[in-house]
Amino acid sequence: MARYSPSVQNLISKLGSLPGIGGKSAQRLAFHILSMPANEANELADAIKEAHRLTVRCSVCQNFTDSDPCPICSDPKRDRSTVCVVESPRDVSTFERMHGYKGLYHVLHGVFDPVSGKNMNDITLSQLFDRLTKSPDIKEIIMATNQTAEGNATALYVSRLLSASGIKVTRLASGLPMGSDIEFTDDLTLASALKGRVDISS
Repeated sequence: MARYSPSVQNLISKLGSLPGIGGKSAQRLAFHILSMPANEANELADAIKEAHRLTVRCSVCQNFTDSDPCPICSDPKRDRSTVCVVESPRDVSTFERMHGYKGLYHVLHGVFDPVSGKNMNDITLSQLFDRLTKSPDIKEIIMATNQTAEGNATALYVSRLLSASGIKVTRLASGLPMGSDIEFTDDLTLASALKGRVDISS
């Protein structure tokens, strides 16, 4: 006899496929959704569908947005000489929460990770290099990938490719231990890492 009905099991399975959601969390979320009034459940489903339908990637920075270019890229007050390269849209939110960075961003949507089958063509490096070619105002690239083996490999790869370009390539420094994720870093630590970034372009 099945533990749950097929429809409930399917809901648990779909929720469990989300990053950071284990089996027990998926069950809790599924039963919470099932206990919601029908109108609230429909509103949740509609919000997911609407966000998926309206959200696109910014043609400049590749961040998720509902307008292209995104509000950050369109802001004339941003420093256009500096581009902070991050792994995910969540990292942009983390930097913006800090209110200490006034430059632009580029979202890679991943890092070089051959173990997981993700190579350089699977992330937005080609869009980054194309952007640098078309934007002579950019003088510095801040590699703000996570302090992991994959994040460091991606940062070094970008640095080597840009070594003859004259563009300075820096890396977030003090305060970020090996294996840490930008998303979970507190504001003071992230501000320290940004201020103390080191040149890796040579």
